[in-house]
Amino acid sequence: MSIRRFRLTLLAAACYASALCFSQGAIAAGDAQRGKAKSVPCQACHGPTGNSANPAFPKIAGQHQSYLLHAMTAYATGKRTNPIMQGMAAPLSPRDREDLAAWYASQEGLKTLKSDH
Repeated sequence: MSIRRFRLTLLAAACYASALCFSQGAIAAGDAQRGKAKSVPCQACHGPTGNSANPAFPKIAGQHQSYLLHAMTAYATGKRTNPIMQGMAAPLSPRDREDLAAWYASQEGLKTLKSDH
């Protein structure tokens, strides 16, 4: 790999990282308390805090806020297909999705073990 190509690759990676950080900063605008109030329809499948007791529905509590927002947006736009989730996400405004993502991200989810090495 040439030096020029290597520098361009590094520049592209830096731009991507900057865009990712900027977009995650924008995501922080979601309000968890408003999200809690908006989560009532979601609770039928995902439970009151996103910790579904039914293995047929994913546990979304504690997921990264950016992931939750991305997933809901993808369902709403049809980029991700699931008839139930598309019907639930389609009527949500961008602000609704941000608030819901903030709510579920703020909940305690699955625990992971930390490695000692």
